[in-house]
Amino acid sequence: MAVVISSTVVACKKADLSSDKGKSSYAIGYGYGSFMKKQGVDIADLDMKSFKAAVEDALSGTESSLDQKQTEEAMQGLMATLQKRRMAGAAENQKKGDDFLAANKVKDGVKTTSTGLQYKVIKEGKGAKPKLTDMVTVHYAGKLIDGKEFDSSYKRNEPVKFKLNEVIKGWSEGLQLMTVGSKYELVIPADLGYGPGGNQVIPGNSVLVFEVELMGIGK
Repeated sequence: MAVVISSTVVACKKADLSSDKGKSSYAIGYGYGSFMKKQGVDIADLDMKSFKAAVEDALSGTESSLDQKQTEEAMQGLMATLQKRRMAGAAENQKKGDDFLAANKVKDGVKTTSTGLQYKVIKEGKGAKPKLTDMVTVHYAGKLIDGKEFDSSYKRNEPVKFKLNEVIKGWSEGLQLMTVGSKYELVIPADLGYGPGGNQVIPGNSVLVFEVELMGIGK
C-alpha cells in the first residue's frame, strides 16, 4: 500500500514543527532565507554548517571567528559572485526579451510606439486620458515573459494609486494612451522597465507583460 505524504510534510522533514518553539524557529529561519533568496543568494553559495555555527555564536554572544577585514573580504567575494551571476542572467534575458518582442510585435491588435513600448487594447473606455503629472488609480497584473506572475492588485482585491511620473517609463507612457475605463495589455521592454539591474523580484533585462485597467484620474 502506497503512503501519500503531503508536500508540506516533505518540505519540513528536517524541522520539528510539533512545538511552538519549533514553529517560531522555522518561521524566523524561513523569513531570513527568503530575504537572502531575493538578494540572489543560492543555497549552493553557503556552507550550512558554518552558517549554523555563526548564528549560534551570534545568539550566544560569542565573538565572531572572523575579524573585520576577513568579514569584509568574505562579503566582497560573495557580492562579486552574485553580481557575475546577475550579469550572466541579464545577458540571457536580453536575448529572450528581444525574441519575445519581435514575435509579439506582429500579433493581431498589437501596436508599437516610437520608444518600443507595445500595447494591445483589451477594452476601450470613454473617459479622459491622464497627464504625466496626474494621480491615477489602476488595477493590474504583471508577468514575466515565461508567464510567471510577480505582482497583482487583482489578487489583493485593492487597486493602487500613484503619480504617473513616479513609476517606470513603460507605465508612464502606456497609461497616457488610455482613457478611464480602458484595459490594455502593455508589453514593456527592459529599458522602459527595471533595466539590467532589475529588482528583488524582477531579474535584470526582463521584458514585462502587464494587464492594466485605468479606473480613475485625480490631480
